[in-house]
Amino acid sequence: MKFPGSVLVSLSLFVAETTAALCLSGAYRAAGDRMWQWLTLLFALLPCALVQLSLVFIHRDVSRDRPLVLLLHLLQLGPLVRSIVWLGLNVFLFWWYYLAYDIPPKFFYTRVLLGRALALARAPAACLNFNCMLILLPVCRNLLSFLRGSSACCSTRVRRQLDRNLTFHKMVAWMIALHTAIHTIAHLFNVEWSVQARVEEKGTLAAVLSSLGDNPNESYINFFRKTIGNPMGGLYVAFTYLAGLTGVIITLALILIITSSTKTIRRSYFEVFWYTHHLFVIFFIGLVIHGAGRIVRGQTAESLAEHNPEICYKNFTHWGKKGACPIPQFSGNPPMTWKWVVGPMFLYLCERLVRFWRSQQKVVITKVVIHPFKTIELQMMKKGFKMEVGQYIFVKCPAVSKLEWHPFTLTSAPEEDYFSIHVRIVGDWTEGLFNACGCDKQEFQEAWKLPKIAVDGPFGTASEDVFSYETVMLVGAGIGVTPFASVLKSVWYKYCHDATNLKLKKIYFYWLCRDTHAFEWFADLLQSLEAQMQERNNAEFLSYNIYLTGWDEFQATHFAVHHEEEKDVITGLKQKTLYGRPNWENEFKTIAGQHPGSRIGVFLCGPEGLADTLNKQSISNSEADPRGVHFIFNKENF
Repeated sequence: MKFPGSVLVSLSLFVAETTAALCLSGAYRAAGDRMWQWLTLLFALLPCALVQLSLVFIHRDVSRDRPLVLLLHLLQLGPLVRSIVWLGLNVFLFWWYYLAYDIPPKFFYTRVLLGRALALARAPAACLNFNCMLILLPVCRNLLSFLRGSSACCSTRVRRQLDRNLTFHKMVAWMIALHTAIHTIAHLFNVEWSVQARVEEKGTLAAVLSSLGDNPNESYINFFRKTIGNPMGGLYVAFTYLAGLTGVIITLALILIITSSTKTIRRSYFEVFWYTHHLFVIFFIGLVIHGAGRIVRGQTAESLAEHNPEICYKNFTHWGKKGACPIPQFSGNPPMTWKWVVGPMFLYLCERLVRFWRSQQKVVITKVVIHPFKTIELQMMKKGFKMEVGQYIFVKCPAVSKLEWHPFTLTSAPEEDYFSIHVRIVGDWTEGLFNACGCDKQEFQEAWKLPKIAVDGPFGTASEDVFSYETVMLVGAGIGVTPFASVLKSVWYKYCHDATNLKLKKIYFYWLCRDTHAFEWFADLLQSLEAQMQERNNAEFLSYNIYLTGWDEFQATHFAVHHEEEKDVITGLKQKTLYGRPNWENEFKTIAGQHPGSRIGVFLCGPEGLADTLNKQSISNSEADPRGVHFIFNKENF
């Protein structure tokens, strides 16, 4: 029996994390901060417990323990569970802080001035702090790549969740937008009522409270000290107070960031998306200093001890007189946002420093190959560069743009002495790179005339896990075949040397293209792999299906005439090109029938519509029994 070393190591980590969490929560309890005490326990212990339960279940004989099978299936709903936990934390924070400002006597007089809008402004502010703490973590690419590559930290299931980093990033961004809207609307009412209270007729409680601070030895509760009515008073607050000015700036920055992040803008005007997204620097600076003005004020603990607002408010005209309640004293809430975001901001700063350091390392373009269908291949070398199959890099060409970085999947194999990318010319930046490399000229381009290139990466993707399965389905659409070029090249190299340790036993490869010319640059690799498999008497290892989704009448006639030839007229392969689109339901059912009881990895690099189709088929064709066939869907996401 194999010694369960992973369980022992994980249990040790669990004990260490539990001890640290208990020490931290004990410190918070001693300081009287119950909220942070429970948040510490929740964040530290709940994920650890789920991991331990997963490991215990996986190492148990689940076929004899039916209740654990049910729990194991529940744990498989990882993304759903995490989304519910995240939404639950948002609801909890909103509810907790709403009650913290709507009930305690500390803010009794503040509520007299502002009403329920006080709590409605502070509750989403807490949720904003929480989500702004999370928003930067999914885009720390080096951190995610480190976690993906660390088998001690991440199992295959955890790595699959890391591949959904951008999805989570977008969810958090929309939650920030929602809470910003609530926070802003509530504060608009707060400002209006604060301004109105300063010019209100004497004799009301609101007027008396607003006048506090006008005399010596008094502290104010109404942050607005001028006697200007609305709407000028509201504009004065918005553009002269720190809280108002930073609020306007970060709201405008957020609007620009979100509106420029739509799919249409990203696809058609990537530069707009790229530049406006960097307004996040202004957003976070404004966010951190937004509360420094301390405009939300409550009664001090010393004042509460001698002035009970729930009793004294009835005799507000006699405050400060002999035998009556003393004048209440107030202080502003200290800024708390920095405590939430300083950790992620430090991590992201380290991330950018690592990216800058790597981008300064010299990259040499050794070869530029022009392929059909407006595609070029850049072969490069960089000292110390190491990669795995399916990874991607970010590329900057200063001759085209000094600031823009664009992601490209690596198409070379780890066994090669260079790394390469394929670039399809579809926009201004790629057109500029095409011209900078001299591809628009007829004469041969000297190597020293090629532009300087900066490279950041490589970064991990879902395709890294291809060799973790015995059976895989690789689906590429158009230029989306590039990550699988790396996979198939690596397979070819492994078979040329020694494939005895290769866990992967069967590849089902699907390539969908609209134009026949797109097949030309990739067909030679498939031909080499096809020949290699036949030499090794393992022709069944690779089953590939190439689909042409667009053709004209002349092409159809030409295909029909040459259909009986031994090799395909388009690709030169023995496997004939198919026309139209795959029937995915039939494909999944066929593969499931040929590999019962297997975990089959489904990998896609293609459009969202195809991703939805394959994801649904993966779910519907996976069996409920853990011993049955399971399709595990993975999508390239960068």
